[in-house]
Amino acid sequence: MKSYNRYTALLLMLLVVGLAGCGKEEAETNVGKLHFENPLKIPQLLEPIISADGTKHFQLAMQTGTTEFFPGKKTDTWGLNGSYLGPTIMVSKGDNVAFDVVNKLGETSTIHWHGMKLPAVMDGGPHQMIEAGATWSPHWTINQPAATVWYHPHLHGKTAQHVYRGLAGMFIINDQDSKKLPSDYGVDDIPLIVQDKLFTSKGQLSEKDDTTFGTLGDEILVNGTYDPFLKVTKNQVRFRLLNASNARTYYFGFTDGRSYKLVANDAGLLQKPATLDRIKLSPGERAEIVVEFKPGEETILHSYSSGSGIEKGEFDLLKIVASSKLTESAAIPEQLSSVPPIEIPKDAKVRQFKMTMESMINDKKMDMNRIDEVVPAGTKEIWEIDNFGWSHNFHIHNAAFRILDINGKKPPEYESGRKDTVFIPNGSTVRLAVEFGDYPDPNHPFMYHCHILKHEDDGMMGQFLLVKPGTESQVKTKLPKNDSVHHH
Repeated sequence: MKSYNRYTALLLMLLVVGLAGCGKEEAETNVGKLHFENPLKIPQLLEPIISADGTKHFQLAMQTGTTEFFPGKKTDTWGLNGSYLGPTIMVSKGDNVAFDVVNKLGETSTIHWHGMKLPAVMDGGPHQMIEAGATWSPHWTINQPAATVWYHPHLHGKTAQHVYRGLAGMFIINDQDSKKLPSDYGVDDIPLIVQDKLFTSKGQLSEKDDTTFGTLGDEILVNGTYDPFLKVTKNQVRFRLLNASNARTYYFGFTDGRSYKLVANDAGLLQKPATLDRIKLSPGERAEIVVEFKPGEETILHSYSSGSGIEKGEFDLLKIVASSKLTESAAIPEQLSSVPPIEIPKDAKVRQFKMTMESMINDKKMDMNRIDEVVPAGTKEIWEIDNFGWSHNFHIHNAAFRILDINGKKPPEYESGRKDTVFIPNGSTVRLAVEFGDYPDPNHPFMYHCHILKHEDDGMMGQFLLVKPGTESQVKTKLPKNDSVHHH
């Protein structure tokens, strides 16, 4: 029955796509339109105030503003501590961190720390709402390996709109392993926040979402820069790629065909570098790559078309120009991570999830008051996700996972590292070895969901509680109606 359902879904999807016509999709390219005239903006590092006990205190303000993406045109945007996007937060494993997030937007939002292991009340999901004018003050200890994580709103039903308007930023965790790689922020350690946008003729952001996936833009911003170039001064540069788009998938490579070393997935470093010339990232996924340059070289970071729908479209992203003299960097270590791969015990619990065209998981839409799964804190489990319709991906809060197999086959080397978000094409089954954080709380849930933001907003999300092992059967699977936390 399973295979019948899958092929029925595939045929139905092909029919719907055929009926919808693909005239709009044909034009999805910016190749030949760019002049690479604007220096790539590098988000500022957010300086903390360090208290007597060593806690790093960070201040973030969600605010409205205007941004000049195009000469002489002011676009209405949202940002954090600025008009568009937010600063980069950089911390080290073991740090105690505290935030004051003030909401100056004039409407409710949240800030979620995507990829972070932390207590549920600090997660910034849909229950940790920050009302207009209020300040939210989460705090936790960084207790996970080095990774490129990020932050963005997670307000139920409005995540797509709030992220699209500009609320997002990078959050870098360092440890002893990651410091062996290029680590001079803004020089040879460069964040690349990639987003597609639709603009009106007057230069305003268009929120038209006339596709199954929501808004698909035909212009690309990198770190909020349109038509960007970057000059590099070292012979090896680490790029932290973040797909912060609402729906579009990117297939990253270089126009001169050069290869590069993948050193990290979403949730941490690989065991050893993998040599690639292409990598696909769906919304929410990250990758760290180290690229080698020779003096005077030029190349363009490009996204290649790799399918239909959100995988379709050819885009030039960033021109990179190497200086005539380059500083030599240290060689990339052969052994990158000292953290062993996630292994699953023989008696691990297996949970199954079905994703469909109707933006449902296991035939249910998200309900803020319903708990879908109860998981022992700190455990390791196998999660099996079947996709019966459209392209989806799957993100689990407060967890890292290793892909065990895709359609029964071992994943490629570049997908073998620690992840928290995985792309699942229509008709595919993915099995994950999931390692959960050790933060039991029987009252406040974490989320799992599709990170195509329209799908998430439409209800493709579930909730799980992490509880003290052995207490799973004692937990209420209904939350009180007033569980939405309001901060003043």
